[in-house]
Amino acid sequence: MTQKESKLPFLEMLAFGCGDFASVLYWQTYMRYLPYFYTDVFGITAAALATMLFFSRLFDGFFDPVIGMLADRTETRWGKFRPFMLFGCVPFAIFGVLTFTTPGFGPAGKLIWAYLTYNAMMLLYTTVNIPYTALLGVMTNNPVERTRLSSIKFVCAFSAGMIVSATLLPMVSWLGHGNQQHGWQLAFIVIGVVAIGFFLITVFGTKERIKPAHDANTSVARDLKLLFANKAWVLLTITTLLWILFIAVRSSVSAHYFKYFVYNGSPETPLAFVGQTFTLDTLLSAFNTLGQAASVAGVILIGLIADKFPKRALFVTLLILQISATASYYFLPAGSIGTIFILEILGSFVGAPLPVLLWAMYADTADYGEWQSGRRTTALVFSASLMSQKMGWAIAAFIAFQLLSFVGFKANVVPSLEVKDSLVHLMSIIPAVLGVASIVTFLFYPLNDKKVAALNAELKQRRETAGTAPA
Repeated sequence: MTQKESKLPFLEMLAFGCGDFASVLYWQTYMRYLPYFYTDVFGITAAALATMLFFSRLFDGFFDPVIGMLADRTETRWGKFRPFMLFGCVPFAIFGVLTFTTPGFGPAGKLIWAYLTYNAMMLLYTTVNIPYTALLGVMTNNPVERTRLSSIKFVCAFSAGMIVSATLLPMVSWLGHGNQQHGWQLAFIVIGVVAIGFFLITVFGTKERIKPAHDANTSVARDLKLLFANKAWVLLTITTLLWILFIAVRSSVSAHYFKYFVYNGSPETPLAFVGQTFTLDTLLSAFNTLGQAASVAGVILIGLIADKFPKRALFVTLLILQISATASYYFLPAGSIGTIFILEILGSFVGAPLPVLLWAMYADTADYGEWQSGRRTTALVFSASLMSQKMGWAIAAFIAFQLLSFVGFKANVVPSLEVKDSLVHLMSIIPAVLGVASIVTFLFYPLNDKKVAALNAELKQRRETAGTAPA
């Protein structure tokens, strides 16, 4: 396949990105607002939330490889991966609404409802999102096109994040007419309908081209053994886990940071900023929206320079810059709203290309695994990688909210000095240390662009010999 032949139509790349737009309407809520919803709206304690998120996300994470292996073994007229989106998007949207529904139960009944609905929603998210993500590995084998495809994926993702950041809290207030619990439920009916539409665009607007040679000697045990023998995948997965911990620790508490550190637990008292006064909902929405807008700009930039810099060096450089922006929060007093916003914009701009580069490199590790063993397990590679991300989110939320519980955090109460200090550490020093650990691990990653091009040339020959070359 020549460079020209391997270029993807822009409309198909955009259709692929629509799947992440739909996914991130939910994922952005999980990152930024779900803990806040559960403690301050739904009504469960920080300790109960920490335990629930830890075990639920671990359980969901271990479900990822199951879906990955199932998708790798699926053969339909829609391909391997798209049927999961086609038939899974509606149930996923329904359980999204149920998760953000607050029943009139007592504390124990509410906690049971939270466990059941949240776990069901996350399992359905996995069922849809794992096969969607694996599409990246079978639409093209061109490394530059993969980075561009990943760039469009994340432009759509951060655009969805920007929309959620700008509209979710105001939409909850508007739809609920002062009843936050009712507002959250109605907001997710709207989000569910929009997400279904975007998932269907991906299903019918993309094509699966990479068809590996048939391998009759397949089993779950063999696939897992081959996966863990893939040194490139193992190191990239550990890198990702540490990077997710870096991101997730601060994301899990950002709403609490604003409410209990910046606003000192009094969100009803507007704060002055750039000549205006802002309520908590307005200021927090602006903070998250500007961060997501900066992320979109960063992803667009990486798409423009994808073929000019090696992925490895770019990843390390950008992560160092993002760690520096994050660590700087340690030195900021509560009134430094302008600097808080500037650091979020800078950190988001330099950090947004990192998942683009990671997902492009995961597609490379799928090629490496096929080159190494003769067996391609695209969905397993991506699903096991997503498992590491969910483990990261589970561990991060557990650490953050157990720490807050330990220092005496209580929702909707004026915070103690210990609570405020803990929120500052969770927004700065703690994630910065995890980011440094991610860089150290990544330095051992063995693949570069030159090596990927060489092994892809060899794989192309093998597929042509077997009669399964990309269409």
